[in-house]
Amino acid sequence: MTANAANWLQTELTARLERSPFATDRAVFKALIADSSIYKHGDLPHWIEALQRLPDDRAATLDTTETAVRVNRDLTPVAIDALRALMPWRKGPFLFGDTLIDSEWRCDLKWQRVAPHIAPLHGRRVLDVGGGNGYYAWRMRAAGAAAVLNVDPTALFTLQFLAVDRMADCPTVMMLPTTLEALPITQPFDTVCSMGVLYHRRDPLQHLRELRQQLRPGGELVLETLIMPGDVDTCLVPEDRYARMRNVWFLPSVAMLTRWLTRTGFRNIKTVDATYTTVGEQRPTEWMRFESLADALSGDGRRTIEGHPPPLRATLIATAD
Repeated sequence: MTANAANWLQTELTARLERSPFATDRAVFKALIADSSIYKHGDLPHWIEALQRLPDDRAATLDTTETAVRVNRDLTPVAIDALRALMPWRKGPFLFGDTLIDSEWRCDLKWQRVAPHIAPLHGRRVLDVGGGNGYYAWRMRAAGAAAVLNVDPTALFTLQFLAVDRMADCPTVMMLPTTLEALPITQPFDTVCSMGVLYHRRDPLQHLRELRQQLRPGGELVLETLIMPGDVDTCLVPEDRYARMRNVWFLPSVAMLTRWLTRTGFRNIKTVDATYTTVGEQRPTEWMRFESLADALSGDGRRTIEGHPPPLRATLIATAD
């Protein structure tokens, strides 16, 4: 990555910070932006060139449909090609005018399962940990959140977030390309979300403690993760991979996960959803052409290709002590 490209992206993110409600913590957040690992990605110059081909006026409005985050702006063929250069789009869907980005994950299905059970977001400060390109963050903004901080260290997700931000002015949502571990404790959040992250952590209890530290007393945790059927003594620790994923460490039962939450400072713990992931919710599309869930399951779908139970995801809601 050239120094000029890195400087350009850092400047973009810093300018985005200054327009956001998180500018009050600009010193620590600017340091995190400067120290981010995203500048090391070899494809970043290509992605930045694509980003620069998109309109940069923030003239469009942003809202949501039943399924998509919608930018109310029609795109030229040049702009559509620029969005294609930012493939694969794993989180979504997004709608730019009449151009649908049909992402790998139907995130709207998870949101429909989770949203009815969380505390009303109107006026709340929200932290979304591992939130990808911001799909859920914009959903939370549409639900009335006063400020949403989307934290994810993935370079492509950062560029996809900025692609939306270049066209639609939405200063209440901020992207910070870092990890929860690196995030300092500044102003506490009313709601903290960790969806699809816990099973990637080598130390899941430490992850839960770090989530607790970001919450005000009485604040709400929204935790969604892969689980295993079983009792309080059940926890799968894959020998190598789970559903072709290398970085899966612990898949507890709901009972064990509830115990983890109790031990790390949470109360009022409720399981509000448990759903098997289907190939209708996670699949390849025109905007994500690589292997997906179907390639990670056995022929009848009753096991992963490694012989483990298929992906079962639970959402738990808890209150910080």
